[in-house]
Amino acid sequence: MRPTTRRTLAAVVTGVAAALGAAATPAAAAGAVPVPVPLDGAETALGMELPEVTGALPVPTAGAPEGPRYVEGRLLPERTLPQLPVHAGLPGADVRQPLPRVLGDDFDHAALDAPAAELRTLSPGLSLDAPLTAPNPEALGLPSAKLPEVGVLTPVLQTGPVADLGVGPGL
Repeated sequence: MRPTTRRTLAAVVTGVAAALGAAATPAAAAGAVPVPVPLDGAETALGMELPEVTGALPVPTAGAPEGPRYVEGRLLPERTLPQLPVHAGLPGADVRQPLPRVLGDDFDHAALDAPAAELRTLSPGLSLDAPLTAPNPEALGLPSAKLPEVGVLTPVLQTGPVADLGVGPGL
């Protein structure tokens, strides 16, 4: 291969790798999608300062469920219907409101910042066991009858929302 062909091939491969890396990074890093609320037209039409409002909507992602666990002495696995983990977030908001100098000259704006909080959940699951025991060698390999077992795995919800409220000049 000639040196110019190698350089051209190296430049093409580098460009494709950079393009794929740039395209994959925002999609992987986007945990929430920003949502601006445009009020500029209303400010112009009304001739007054309106609040600035932006939000953030979370992007839910499903995780891999934990597989069934086989336990000695049971005919069915311990988790017949496994729990599905889902990671997302609570919606966020950022509101900045002008005040008519109610609290003095140094306090003419109020701001509320509630970022999107992480939310982890597990869906409900089910654990069953058949009304038969494992094969019994003393009964010629036949299973014995027993009461069936049913268990509901409770759902889980974990989050920690936060919010900041501030008052100051020109927030």
